[in-house]
Amino acid sequence: MGGKITYVFLATVLVLVFGVVGMEGVLLLLTGEPAAMGMGAVAFLLPAVGGWFLWKNTRFARQAGRLATELEAEGGLPVDDLKRTEGGRIDRDSADEVFARRKAETEDSPEDWRCWFRLAVAYHDARDTPRARKAMQRAIALHEGRPVSA
Repeated sequence: MGGKITYVFLATVLVLVFGVVGMEGVLLLLTGEPAAMGMGAVAFLLPAVGGWFLWKNTRFARQAGRLATELEAEGGLPVDDLKRTEGGRIDRDSADEVFARRKAETEDSPEDWRCWFRLAVAYHDARDTPRARKAMQRAIALHEGRPVSA
């Protein structure tokens, strides 16, 4: 729950910053000076790109959360039985063992979104965030019945 609160708080702050940047862009456009007007026009680009990025990430998080809820209802969520260091970090060897099992499971059932979800969790536990995100995107696409590229 703490992660959701942090995300909402930071997203709200980011939207407020986008608003301030947009207002500054308007003020720069109203100066009438070419250089300031150019900076004002560019100031509108920042909130647009940032808003798109925020929207995509929020949408991804919500979709992944829905899959987690559905998988939990089915009793198929991966159990967190990983060994941890004294500092609370996941032990690398333990994560690698689970990853090997999840990868084999996914290779056996490549069209099952549940396997891809569990593989994404295993990638995350192994601290491979880019691959975790791609695996989760694949799980979402399979769940929605969208075509998935190899």
